[in-house]
Amino acid sequence: MSITAVVKKNTYFDSVSLMSISTRANQLPGVEQAFVAMGTEMNKGVLSNLGLLTPDLGAAGTGDLVIVVEAGEEADHTALLAEIEDLLVQKAPSARGGADTVTYRTIDGAARAVPEANLAIVAVNGAYAGREARKALENGLHVMVFSDNVPIEEEVRLKQLAHSKGLFMMGPDCGTAIINNVALCFGNAVRPGTVGVVAASGTGAQEVSVRIHALGAGVSQLIGTGGRDLSEQVGGIMMIDGIRALADDPGTSVIVLVSKPPAPAVQDKVLAEIAGAGKPVVVYFVGGSEAAVTAAGGHFAASTQDAALQAVRLGVDAHAAVDELAAKQVDEVCARLAPEQRYVRGLFCGGTLCDESMYALLEVSDNVWSNIQKDPGRRLTGSPSVGHTFLDFGDDDFTNGRPHPMIDPSLRLARLVQEAEDPQVAVILMDFVLGFGAHEDPVGVTLPAIAQARKIASDAGRHLEIVGYVLGTDLDTPDLAAQVAALEAAGVTVTRSSTETGRFARETARKAHRA
Repeated sequence: MSITAVVKKNTYFDSVSLMSISTRANQLPGVEQAFVAMGTEMNKGVLSNLGLLTPDLGAAGTGDLVIVVEAGEEADHTALLAEIEDLLVQKAPSARGGADTVTYRTIDGAARAVPEANLAIVAVNGAYAGREARKALENGLHVMVFSDNVPIEEEVRLKQLAHSKGLFMMGPDCGTAIINNVALCFGNAVRPGTVGVVAASGTGAQEVSVRIHALGAGVSQLIGTGGRDLSEQVGGIMMIDGIRALADDPGTSVIVLVSKPPAPAVQDKVLAEIAGAGKPVVVYFVGGSEAAVTAAGGHFAASTQDAALQAVRLGVDAHAAVDELAAKQVDEVCARLAPEQRYVRGLFCGGTLCDESMYALLEVSDNVWSNIQKDPGRRLTGSPSVGHTFLDFGDDDFTNGRPHPMIDPSLRLARLVQEAEDPQVAVILMDFVLGFGAHEDPVGVTLPAIAQARKIASDAGRHLEIVGYVLGTDLDTPDLAAQVAALEAAGVTVTRSSTETGRFARETARKAHRA
């Protein structure tokens, strides 16, 4: 193997574009490993850990673009670099927007030149995201911060500033929003409607929105808050402002709140807003208190599917219903398992999708481990898996210096093959997220690893059940039906919602008496 590295001085690309370019560069024939990123200290640290840091790369500045290619000795490195350069050209603003597109180097410059703009998306290294967000707020712009790894103290200061100015500060680590029917960062194509969503969870918000769409209703606005908004430190600033905004929105008739487990005191503070909303409010807080929601005048939802169903019933159709999981499916799976196969392993791109399945299994077993477990005694910080294990590959531990798994699933693919080697594994759960910003073919890129995992189990005389859920709508690209069909053709059991995925895991553990 040999390494070729190039530093392009004073060449800036945003992190979202570079995530996509790195993923595509790694798929080029002959490439063993490719890295395309800005020359920040964090990215140089990642290169050092990978054994790819050269002296030239070490001298790169934060405004310099670095390209690193590891390939075989026989590979044409010059040609590979040229192909990556082509990917950069395709992502350049002039290529996307035509000859009349103008690139602004600063937020201040863009705000002066485009005075009608009212929202800025910040997708830079976390070390600089807060500074750019503050500039946008000071220019009177709403802000969506896609970047993660922003200090929580800085998040609090930014949200307090935004609140004082009557602006939204969505994020940091805010991956999903739908504002005036336009999806920002990660999002799905859903029909417009009258259900408003405020969510401290990106994929949780996506799941609720696609379930609403599947039930025939639509979304008025989807406001992301960032995953830490309901923490003790932040105090729900953005969720409360979101509730008040939707309460005043004439296009919203029902409000849905979505979050991973909130801090108890912050949950109470947020629920206190329900009485003044003047509209039905459905609350899905993973692991939340039904008594607290009901006492506050809200409608408690036990799952993402339940949240969508209640919202549609309250706002559109009192007879909306969903199909339930067929018990026969679980019985058939359990009948094919060997006695030693007793554990469920969840490999997720979406944090709330991971949480929903994990909490479902916690109903029948306490031997549940995860990198996002609230119980510190069951927090998994490394390999291998223990008992029932649920991994959120979108958590900061996995994305620090790497693309989000919805863009680059390589870490998850490697873990899938690793889990298949364990003779105690009965079921592997996976999510596949479609829509704006996500991988162009999340199922297709996973099929080789699925085939390899199934072969490993088969060669050892075991059946390995792989369960997949495709989060998307009939309006999304790639095509939802085609993605589902590809999974089914590969022998994967396909569930119809995140909630059903969790039920499948729970009932498999319960009925097999192996929890």
